[in-house]
Amino acid sequence: MELFWERGYEATSIADITAAIGIGAPSLYAAFGGKRDLFGRVVELYLREYHGWMAAALRQEPTLRAGIDRLLAEAALAYTRPGHPPGCLVITSATNCTSPEVQQMLRAVRNTSVSQLESVIGAAVKSGELSAGASARALAMFTAAVMQGMAQRACDGATRQELHDIANVAATAWPWVHR
Repeated sequence: MELFWERGYEATSIADITAAIGIGAPSLYAAFGGKRDLFGRVVELYLREYHGWMAAALRQEPTLRAGIDRLLAEAALAYTRPGHPPGCLVITSATNCTSPEVQQMLRAVRNTSVSQLESVIGAAVKSGELSAGASARALAMFTAAVMQGMAQRACDGATRQELHDIANVAATAWPWVHR
């Protein structure tokens, strides 16, 4: 997982993988069926291990505003976590990827996140927390774009504080209803 996370799908070779886990290429193919199949399992593990905070941030907070603030703040923490590569495996693996199957898998993961955000945001529009004319779809895509940008900025060396600053600016763009 660390290799794919740090280097991306395309730049991680079979030789890199076999050296990292200490097995030969035939054993890798026998156990996982190949690089693409192994990568699919890695993405599933990554989502289980490192993406739970996303849903929790939105589910556990009493308001969408608190959930979005937490979501973006926790993204800054997650993307700069000591002991792990910076950024997000789903984003870094998509960079320069030429495999249509892998591109499709990663696109599906990202689009599922946008759809989940859209659903939560739509409920906030209906409840009156957001302006009645607010577009749940546009806000979901905006939030995904901010988070993807934060992940890339982390890969480019942005500090945790710089990512928090981005999160704070992004939170001001929302059409909150002030009560």
